[in-house]
Amino acid sequence: MTGEPGTMEERLADVRRRLALACAARGRAEDEVLVVAVAKGFGPEAVEAAIRAGLRVIGENRVQEAREKIAVCPSSARWHMVGRLQTNKAREAAALFEMIHSVDSTRLLDALSRAMELEGGTKDVLLQVNVAGDSAKAGFSPGDALPAVRAACGMPHIRVRGLMTVPPFTPDPEGARRHFAALRELRDRLAGETGADMPELSMGMSNDYEVAVQEGATMVRLGTALFGARSGGNSWRRRIDAD
Repeated sequence: MTGEPGTMEERLADVRRRLALACAARGRAEDEVLVVAVAKGFGPEAVEAAIRAGLRVIGENRVQEAREKIAVCPSSARWHMVGRLQTNKAREAAALFEMIHSVDSTRLLDALSRAMELEGGTKDVLLQVNVAGDSAKAGFSPGDALPAVRAACGMPHIRVRGLMTVPPFTPDPEGARRHFAALRELRDRLAGETGADMPELSMGMSNDYEVAVQEGATMVRLGTALFGARSGGNSWRRRIDAD
């Protein structure tokens, strides 16, 4: 699915309608699914429009881009890191983001734990799992997920809240269904084996979020469905990239 034409309010209304249908198909309540508005490449004015429309959680792919926006966007926004995070950015990310969806290594877990020890507090994270075995995607392999959860459970400043995945893109959203189901099944098994409280499944983007919700997603990461198509000529993004 691509972004619908019209205003942010109209696009969000369309997303809400589709979410409601997807939830109803599985006997779920719509409020079980959190919409994360992924503002990658869009400026603060787009974030402000999302907040005016009723969205509260903004997703970012890059620490630098988030830093620039957080400084000028309404304080009511809550920020989630959804892109790949380098370990040398862990301390800044820990300070900027309420939750980090994309923890893909025990090295990054360690870096975030050390950062939060200095900050004082606990950071909510999701472990990114490469359920499809896609060489182009980051994440723990399904076989490495159990020791990663156990390692995280031993870190007093880290709280694993669930799993995240980015399946290979397919024109037909149904092509992603088996990957979403595999993540749900893995989460259930890991929670059972470790006793960790892992309610969250961050899966589904603009082209396949309805299928993800049918398979148990509790968070969907939507960019073009809410903000419209990204443009390589986005002047705000060019300025950030040039810094």
